[in-house]
Amino acid sequence: MVKSQNRWMRTLILAIAVVAFAGSMVVLPFAGAFQDRDELVSPGTPDANPTDARQQELAAQAHGYELVLDREPDNVVALEGLLEVRLEMSDIQGAIAPLERLAALNPEQSDYAVLLAQAREQVGDREGAAQAYRDVLSSQPGNMNALQGLVALMVAQERPEAAIGLLEDTLQLANDANQMQAGSVDVVAVQLLLGRVYAENDRYTEALTVYDEAIAQDALDFRPVLAKAIVLQTLDRDSEAQPLFEQAAAMAPAQYKDQINQIAAGGVDEAATAPDESGESGDAVDSPVDDMPTP
Repeated sequence: MVKSQNRWMRTLILAIAVVAFAGSMVVLPFAGAFQDRDELVSPGTPDANPTDARQQELAAQAHGYELVLDREPDNVVALEGLLEVRLEMSDIQGAIAPLERLAALNPEQSDYAVLLAQAREQVGDREGAAQAYRDVLSSQPGNMNALQGLVALMVAQERPEAAIGLLEDTLQLANDANQMQAGSVDVVAVQLLLGRVYAENDRYTEALTVYDEAIAQDALDFRPVLAKAIVLQTLDRDSEAQPLFEQAAAMAPAQYKDQINQIAAGGVDEAATAPDESGESGDAVDSPVDDMPTP
């Protein structure tokens, strides 16, 4: 039964969110500092931060950047230097101020605003995080970094209907947005993210419908085919799932074919894909469907 599905299978469904925008997602500067919230600790915590000597060196560097910013508050080099130092010190709270200034100075570069949202969420300011994501989406409704971040935040707040509404609104606006600026909204990526939210909430019929729409949207994209196969496999509809796994493997880049075949055979190691307490897959081994680019 669906309720007793294997933990690794559940994880694969959740991992569709990564597949959804891997092809268009930019690599954010300093983004690694926000990957594992369990490792984000206050400066000075034993065995979790730089050595005392390194801490002193970092503190001196931070002070130097602060002196520059006292004279030149809009010095981007100093702001980025201070941000990097504070992140290395695991001082997420201290990283917020330079991020706020960098986001204000570079409104056309959404990376800073997305990082600001992530930092605010890490320190418990979910309202501030949501606002930062919305600020990006107000001018870039198809920004997948901001969209996925806001959706994840809503889901974490147990507001799946709000997440679904946001994604449906994005899809309704996509045609007009893409007419104004071609490619500004990756429709298939948004559909995959919407399907993932449905699947997380055991709304599998709706997830399958969205995946069918995504397949119709782009017949050459293997991602919705794989996503649909995974959901069918979860529902024990293997006779329907297996042809889709074969199709996805045939369409996918060569480096992913073996991984897709492993998923189809049910041979994925649970430890490799099991989520941690925050709901994210462990980073010891890459998830079989993580980081698969758009064809």
